[in-house]
Amino acid sequence: MRETTAPAFALRNAAVAPPARVLQLRHMADKPSVPVPLEISVEEARDLLAARPLDTALIDVREPFEHQTARIAGAEFIPMRQIPEHVDSPALPKDKHLLVHCHHGGRSLRVTEWLRAQGYPRVSNVAGGIHAWSARIDPAIPTY
Repeated sequence: MRETTAPAFALRNAAVAPPARVLQLRHMADKPSVPVPLEISVEEARDLLAARPLDTALIDVREPFEHQTARIAGAEFIPMRQIPEHVDSPALPKDKHLLVHCHHGGRSLRVTEWLRAQGYPRVSNVAGGIHAWSARIDPAIPTY
């Protein structure tokens, strides 16, 4: 068994006491029959990644040039056009809550809806994308 540590995004700006919504999201993760929200805020994504690092994955669906400009540490980078070839692969595990982000949230919402149609019940869009993450979570991430 390999040793795991919390990713960098899990430690930065972590809330002292998780808000009720994060507790609700944790509860949903424990009960697969309970649907997860289609969209969550960047704060909820940060808190969920910190609280459940082994059960949650952050997926970046932006283009390579965008990823070179700015990125969230620990996110799995799969450009939107490559998502179909990763269905049922270890890069997109069905047993984790996938949090999908792009620049502002439009492309990632489409990916979220598409993955749900492919049988991924635990996928949520990160509203506002990396732009909101930079503005509200980690200002060290460049905006573009």
